[in-house]
Amino acid sequence: MSKLIARSIGKRFPTRGDDLVVLLDVSLELDTGESAVVMGPSGSGKSTVLNILGTLEPPSSGEVSIDGCDPFSLDERELARFRNRRIGFVFQEHHLLPQCSVLENVLLPTLADGARDRTGEAESRGRALLDRVGLSDRLDHRPAELSGGERQRVSIVRALIQQPVVVLADEPTGNLDRASADGVADLLSEMHADDGAVLIVVTHSERLAKRFGRRFDLVDGTLRPH
Repeated sequence: MSKLIARSIGKRFPTRGDDLVVLLDVSLELDTGESAVVMGPSGSGKSTVLNILGTLEPPSSGEVSIDGCDPFSLDERELARFRNRRIGFVFQEHHLLPQCSVLENVLLPTLADGARDRTGEAESRGRALLDRVGLSDRLDHRPAELSGGERQRVSIVRALIQQPVVVLADEPTGNLDRASADGVADLLSEMHADDGAVLIVVTHSERLAKRFGRRFDLVDGTLRPH
C-alpha cells in the first residue's frame, strides 16, 4: 500500500535579519486512495506545503516519506526521476505548452527522463484517459483552441499519465467559472478514486473542499485537522 507521510515539517527562508518562518509543524499521513484538503489564508504557506510534499523544495526540518522512500536522500538526478514517476501535479495555471497538441502535452512526463515508449503503452493510456474526460476529439488541438475547463482536464490527465502514487493540486479550480469548476472537481475525485493515488488539494473554495476526504487548516505554520 502506498503512503505519504510528513513528520514535523518546518520551513524557513533566510533574510538579512531573522529568518522568515513559513512552516513550524506540518504533519500528516495518508494512505492509498485517501484524499485531503488544505485550507488557510493567503500567505499562510499552503503552496510551500505542496512544494515540499512534491519534492520541489526541501524542508528546513522534519521528514517526508513517499511510498516508503525519503525523496530528499536522493541525488538531484534520482530525485527528478522519482518526482516525475511518483508525483502528479495540477496547478491553478495549466502550464500546457502552447506549441504542442493535447496528446503531446499529456505525454510530456513520459519523455522527461529520456525513456522511450517502445510499446506505445503511454500513448494508449493517454488516448484512453483523454477519451474518458471527453476530449477524444481534441487530441490534435492546441491549448489556445480549448476552453479553460478543457485545458484543466488536459492538465489532470497529464498529472495521471505516469500513474503516480501522489497527486497534488494547487487551486485547481481557481480560474474557472462555477460550472467548469464543478466539472473539474468531479473529474479529480473520480479519477483519483479509480487510480488509487493519494490526493492533496489546496483551495480557498469551501465548495471544492467538501468534495474530498479529510480537511486540514494551515494556521500559524501548523497543520491542524478541521
